[in-house]
Parts: sequence; C-alpha cells; structure tokens
Amino acid sequence: MSEPMIFIISAPSGCGKGTLIKKLNEKFKIFNSISCTTRAPRDGEVHGKHYYFITPEEYDRMVENGDFLEHAGFDNKAYGTPKKPIDDALSDGMDVLLEIEPQGAFQIKEKRPDAVSIFILPPSVASLERRLRRRAEESGETEDQIQKRLKTAVPDLEKAYNYDYIMVNGDLDKAAADLTEIFTKAKNGGEGLEAFTKESMKKTIDEVLENA
Repeated sequence: MSEPMIFIISAPSGCGKGTLIKKLNEKFKIFNSISCTTRAPRDGEVHGKHYYFITPEEYDRMVENGDFLEHAGFDNKAYGTPKKPIDDALSDGMDVLLEIEPQGAFQIKEKRPDAVSIFILPPSVASLERRLRRRAEESGETEDQIQKRLKTAVPDLEKAYNYDYIMVNGDLDKAAADLTEIFTKAKNGGEGLEAFTKESMKKTIDEVLENA
C-alpha cells in the first residue's frame, strides 16, 4: 500500500476544477483541505465547509505561530492553509487534496517537495471567457468581476510550466479520466505519466498563451 500523499490542484477560475475535484472525490477517499480566510462569507458559504472564516487578529496569530502551510493575500483579504488538519489526515493514512492558487502551491512545494502539483489548462483563453460568462449568468457576477478573473488568468497560466503535471479540461469526461490517471499513477511513482509532464505539455501551454 502506497504512502499517503499531498496533491495540489491549480487552475484559473472557470476551468472547471471544482467539478473535476468532485468527480475525483467520488472515486477515492481523500481529505480535502479547507483554507482559512479573513473575508466575509458569500451567500451559501458555510464555515468549516467552504472556508474557515476567521478574524484578521486570528489570522495574524496563526501566521506568527507558524500554523499555516502556506498563506497569502489577495484583494486586501488574507488566506492560509492550516497545517494541523493536513498532518492529521496524512497520519491517518489519507491522501490530501488542496485546491489552491499558484502562489500558495509553490510555497507548499518548497516545504513539502514530495507533494504532487497538477495544473488544469483551459483549451484556450477564449473558451475560458465563455465559461466565465455562462457561470456569471447563473451567479449574477458583474462584467467587472468577469474582467477581473480574466485579468488574473494569464499570469496564472504562465505559472503552469512549473507544475509536475499539466492537463487540459476541454472535454469533461476525458479530463476526469486524465485527472484520475494522474492521481493513481502519481501514487505509484509517476510511471506512465510522461504525456502530462511539463516537458510534454510545454507546446500546449505555449499555444494557450499565444492566443490569449
């Protein structure tokens, strides 16, 4: 039986990573890390399920005590991944999954180099914009919010070169199968995942960025 591992998944907003992670959880018993944040809950968000909503004072105290595996600020709000739940899950023999931004992903890789990092690409930035607009129709997001997400997408995509494995979510069923393959084979040393490595996927990343 393989040792429990940390898996990091990153993708620009609108790439469908939430749906893919849900499908992965349907197949495997995984501990899904929950981040702390100082921002207020949005409609429908539940403390302890979507985030741990904490005060800035609590956040500063956790940073000072070294309680975060990674932490960063976005839009004048602070976020962090608490270490203890992750360490407890690993000790209990569970794989850990973190859905996180590249900045946090790289912090974790520095501290836990054995963690497996996975980046999910859109087929193109144009397809990403279409997905964001469809989602906005349901969520009520404004044009400013859509443009803000698109503005951060390209800098995030440029960081894909630094991930262990890169895949594309163009077709949901294929992407779900690819993510399952990466998860399964990475736990067995990564043999057979050459098609998803940064070397093999460089041209694909280049093409997505060239057409951004």
